[in-house]
Amino acid sequence: MTKPQQKVIHGDCIKRMLELGPETIDIAITSPPYNIGIKYNQYADNLDQDSYLRWIESVFNELYRILSPNASLFLNVGFTNALPWLPMDIANVLRNKWRLQNSIIWAKSISIQDRTFGHFKPINSNRFLNQNYEHLFHFTKSGRVAVDRLAIGVPFSDKTNIKRFGHKTDKRCNGNVWLIPYETIQNQDSRGHPCIFPEELARRCILLHGIGPNTIVIDPFLGSGTTLVACKKLGVAGIGIDIDKTYCKFAEDRITNS
Repeated sequence: MTKPQQKVIHGDCIKRMLELGPETIDIAITSPPYNIGIKYNQYADNLDQDSYLRWIESVFNELYRILSPNASLFLNVGFTNALPWLPMDIANVLRNKWRLQNSIIWAKSISIQDRTFGHFKPINSNRFLNQNYEHLFHFTKSGRVAVDRLAIGVPFSDKTNIKRFGHKTDKRCNGNVWLIPYETIQNQDSRGHPCIFPEELARRCILLHGIGPNTIVIDPFLGSGTTLVACKKLGVAGIGIDIDKTYCKFAEDRITNS
């Protein structure tokens, strides 16, 4: 039995997605440029807001075409204190075609009493709090796509709830707040890519949607290749697109070595 392949494609994501057939992809996991002035090698992350949102809409319209009727789109979007509405603006653009089925908080860091788990980038401000989370929107075409909640479930703290509520196993839904610490820049090989989300984030998205015998995942903003690394480890076929040749080579190296 051949192993599912991971395919890295260099080029503009809209143009390259046009080469894919309609309704052929099962899961999309991606994090587009946020238009907040991040320094990428080739992409200019500083469009005027209207142009940026029109471009985002065109990208996700093409994704809509290639995703199957029961597919899932997991969209990770961050924000800045200067642009607090950005995730909602992007989500609202998708509202014309997509249904927001789940809204997930990716918690990078959380403090419980006197202990802090995870990492955050501190800011110096007398107005704003440190940003310890990003949005992860789960879109589907119908809003009625069944997901495998227990694939990323957690054990019950109170074991009496297993029998009392008729559960078959010691596992419950993990909910919509995911604490996933990211690797600090000192501990990761980024090869110049400024934004790398954790492999665990992509892994949970794939498992939550569910894996079939011929599942195909796509990331139209592949960047460092994290989505396809997760695909390879889960035995799922993946397609990744990026406009930057350097990032494509980095992604290929990460996938090969994973």
